[in-house]
Amino acid sequence: MIYTCRMREPTFHILTALADQPRYGYDIIQEVSTLSNGRVSLQAGTLYAALDRLTDEGLIHADREEVVRGRLRRYYQLSDTGGAALRTEIARMRADAEAAEARLRRPGTARPQVAS
Repeated sequence: MIYTCRMREPTFHILTALADQPRYGYDIIQEVSTLSNGRVSLQAGTLYAALDRLTDEGLIHADREEVVRGRLRRYYQLSDTGGAALRTEIARMRADAEAAEARLRRPGTARPQVAS
């Protein structure tokens, strides 16, 4: 599946969290919070539903499992398809930001006040 429309913010952050290395659930939650400067806070139920959906869509896959303190820990990894979808979303976001900046540079465009 190739994303052709805007990716939801939690999906974007989950894929980004998995871009550099495999991670397990709690680690993904922590990494998403760090990546978003605390703006995105995933609950465990939401995360695992998203992981199931992203696995079904072929954007991620289970990398390995290990038992830690008697509990199963499953690591997820970004797939090649997931990497392509993430790159596409980054390009879309960059183009949108550039279009917005171009509009703000037009003569007569009101400049927003920067809070100090």
